[in-house]
Amino acid sequence: MTSFDPSRIERPDERLLTYYFIVSLLTLLAFPVTFLVLYIKYRTLRYRFDEEGAWRRQGLLWRTEVNVAYRRIQDIQLTNGLIQRWLGLATVSIQTAAGSATPEVTIEGVLEAEALRDFLYTKMRGVRDGVSSVHAVGPTPSRDPASGAAGDEALALLTEIRDSLRRLEDRAGGPGGAA
Repeated sequence: MTSFDPSRIERPDERLLTYYFIVSLLTLLAFPVTFLVLYIKYRTLRYRFDEEGAWRRQGLLWRTEVNVAYRRIQDIQLTNGLIQRWLGLATVSIQTAAGSATPEVTIEGVLEAEALRDFLYTKMRGVRDGVSSVHAVGPTPSRDPASGAAGDEALALLTEIRDSLRRLEDRAGGPGGAA
């Protein structure tokens, strides 16, 4: 089996058009208009996942382009209703800290939704190819070569700060300073 490559996702799967057709049928008399709108949406949907972020474009008369940098992603949701599950489809919603109730980017018509979600989580956490972005830069130089790594110094400093805060709490009469 081949590994998941998000750069292959440029358009929604053809099954999304089937899903749109079924949804349009459910609108009864509005079927022609609803299907036309959804068909245009399907034909114009484009996705791209590169090193900087996730990108989506759609629209014929009113074109919308959204690009979200991986570092701005706050939450990723995976949804699929009954008809979508039957067709093997899912929708991946990418939320940022912009304060909007709606997702910043919605990737519809995805077959490998779990793999895409995992890829996005990996990118948003700054991990590339199994190596943390902190380690990708290189080792942190030690300030004092005789005492070991700088990480040991930081741990010692943090432990000292923690102990000092505990002593201050004990003097003040417990957590929060309430006597």
